[in-house]
Amino acid sequence: MTRAATSPARRRFLGQSAGALLLAMQGGAISLARAADLEQAGEFAPNAFIRIGTDGRVTLVSKQPEIGQGIKTSLPMVLAEELDVDWKDVRVVQGDLDPVYGPQGAGGSTSTPTNYENFRRLGATARTMLVQAAARTWGVPASECRPGQGSVLHAASRRKLGYGALAKTAAALPVPDAKDVALKDPSTYRLLGTRVGGVDNGLVVAGKPLFGIDTRLPGMLYATYVKCPVLGGRPVGANLAAIKAMPGVKDAFVVEGTDNLNGLRPGVAIVANSTWNALRARKKLEVTWDEGDGAKHSWAGFEAQAQAASGDPGQAVQRRDGDVDAALAGAARTVEAAYSYPFISHASMEPQNCTAWFKPESGVLELWAPTQNPGAGQALVASTFNLPKERIVLHITRSGGGFGRRLSSDFIVEAAAIAQKVNAPVKLTWTREDDLQQDHFRAGGFHFLRGGVDEQGKVVAWHDHFVTFANRVEKESGSVLQPGSGGNLSGDEFPGRWVPNCLIEQTPLECRIPMGPWRAPGSNVFAWVFHSFIDELAHAAGRDPVAFRLDLLGDKDMMPGTGERGTPYNVARMRGVLKAVAEKSGWGGRRFPRGKGAGVAFHFSHRGYVAQVAEVTVTRDGKLTVDRVVVVADVGAQIVNLSGAEHQIEGSVIDGLSTLMLPELDIEKGRIVQSNFHDYQLMRMPDIPTKIESHFLKTDYPVTGLGEPAFPPLAPAVCNAIFAATGKRVRELPLSKADLSWS
Repeated sequence: MTRAATSPARRRFLGQSAGALLLAMQGGAISLARAADLEQAGEFAPNAFIRIGTDGRVTLVSKQPEIGQGIKTSLPMVLAEELDVDWKDVRVVQGDLDPVYGPQGAGGSTSTPTNYENFRRLGATARTMLVQAAARTWGVPASECRPGQGSVLHAASRRKLGYGALAKTAAALPVPDAKDVALKDPSTYRLLGTRVGGVDNGLVVAGKPLFGIDTRLPGMLYATYVKCPVLGGRPVGANLAAIKAMPGVKDAFVVEGTDNLNGLRPGVAIVANSTWNALRARKKLEVTWDEGDGAKHSWAGFEAQAQAASGDPGQAVQRRDGDVDAALAGAARTVEAAYSYPFISHASMEPQNCTAWFKPESGVLELWAPTQNPGAGQALVASTFNLPKERIVLHITRSGGGFGRRLSSDFIVEAAAIAQKVNAPVKLTWTREDDLQQDHFRAGGFHFLRGGVDEQGKVVAWHDHFVTFANRVEKESGSVLQPGSGGNLSGDEFPGRWVPNCLIEQTPLECRIPMGPWRAPGSNVFAWVFHSFIDELAHAAGRDPVAFRLDLLGDKDMMPGTGERGTPYNVARMRGVLKAVAEKSGWGGRRFPRGKGAGVAFHFSHRGYVAQVAEVTVTRDGKLTVDRVVVVADVGAQIVNLSGAEHQIEGSVIDGLSTLMLPELDIEKGRIVQSNFHDYQLMRMPDIPTKIESHFLKTDYPVTGLGEPAFPPLAPAVCNAIFAATGKRVRELPLSKADLSWS
């Protein structure tokens, strides 16, 4: 069944409730609004997320996009726990973009922390109303009734009613004030904290249509969109007549686009009666391109610019404490190092795609998109084409991977542009080459570091000159250089608040390369640079790497943030995970022979505190094997789905190791050199670590997401282990460029 067939009924139910008050989530808070009766008499729908039929069937709505992180399972689990229903009796459906849900997005590991407490209260409110319905039915006080697994029991009389039998009565009750609803004691949880398989697992394994690329609509056409191979270029002519004459081709035209590198970039669209015919015509397409200034870009050129900039003061000072030069001059030992990393692609398994249907008679544009940020997609389409948001209907499909790529909405606005030229639904599908070469890339970067330690082995000086990448953006105040996502270094970044003499500088290199969020933006590379250099300082001081880090963290419980974007840092929580990972890994408990070693790293990212120890083997000829990775995470008071949490840890380790070892995008004459998985390789199954151990510290702090916090410490832990095994320090990524051989 297509989403087009199910969406009208779904939208009707989302906008209505059973003659009661509708509990909606607006801006992260719970608000109340009056709603009309449901078409199905007696159905209990106390809020936009819970629906219970008279047959006892429980339908829960997942409002966040599912990109493989498991949120379509975990957030409904929170509702089900507080509602007190058996998970086997629950059906989960994906909600489309709708203001009734409040913010809908999957990025920054925010889905769980921003919804957890609200969802608890939503489930508890529905449970309270069902208990009240039972009490009214039996004529007894509600305090004598107990809910449990989809029913309400009156112990004194041994009477029991299922939720289905109570639905009609509950639907007629007023919704109680949210603050008066009692939440369950976490010690009584039966569902949360257990291992629960993904609600879509069976459908995924069976190959059922779930993803955006699976969308099928009657009369649908198929499109491909060709952009300049030089990033930021535009078409000035094409053999459109010849393309239109090819078999199966319905139309071909130039899209003028905008100057927004992350929006509708100019290109040529080909629309056909099948994807095959569209791609076959694409091979015959001849375009004359205005390549623009981007044609001057090359990675070798950027390296030369960065090296030249390193000798000058940074263009911006992110942090200045004490006197770094004086501290370095007086230090017992100093270390200097240059670290660099390339641009890389997201390389999600499902290429970007979107189905769009513009209906001129109503002015409605309907979209089916595997997006992480549906609201931003709707807003970009609205602003680009001057369409009212209320006339843009967006259906959220499951995404075949995202890692931040689908926070951008360029593929959505491209499909919308094409649909307005075609009197039919049209599905735009990017090729794998499009996906790699026209990505919104993780920014590359260069760090030029100096550090010093005193006679006691304490860090007394830290200097980082970060050379980053930026796009020129037009604003009301004029043209400015804006660093790409993850390309702006905060002065609060560890160890910026811990070293008495600290200078953090930043210099942007202007480029026409589109950049976007990439799993744990900024942290994914800053952790490698800083925790590798900290390891260099530890060895220069002749100290144990764990003890050195504990000493650097100090004994304060909280390090306040400074400046406009300052972030508080809970030092006690970080000490906790660092000590725990040392214990769990047996740190210092055995001696490794030459060619084997262990490395440690930690990082605070997206509200989570994570430490890792990696153990590696490096053969004499330089072959690396990661034998074991031990991870300890502090992500708050409650793990929602233990299976999902473990998968996020293991996935972060594997993704982090793959990113460390293999992929690299080279740039020549403004073009991305690599094109597909034959020359942009990812790690294969036989190469994953033999052991990945996940441990969670339960602490009295708000619940945190897990899609990103476990990613950053992996690279420095492995590189520090390589140094312990071989004496070779890795300062350039990917690792495949390093000679790890030893004698």
